[in-house]
Amino acid sequence: MKATAHFWVVLTTLALITVTLMSVMNFPFNWVFYSTIVGQILIVLMVYKVLTDKYKTNKTFDDFYEDDPISGRPN
Repeated sequence: MKATAHFWVVLTTLALITVTLMSVMNFPFNWVFYSTIVGQILIVLMVYKVLTDKYKTNKTFDDFYEDDPISGRPN
């Protein structure tokens, strides 16, 4: 199974939310510390995977946002 960029974003988000919950629930310091280190490594991997993803689009900055096209705006 090929992991897409979306997978890495979700995995990193869940890992860092877990670190936050662990710190609020007073887990032992070493657990929180090592989980934070793992989270930082996941952030680096996530950024790499997102930036090197083979995603293609024909949209440009002239298209503005798809849900609020600039062509429909009054001048």
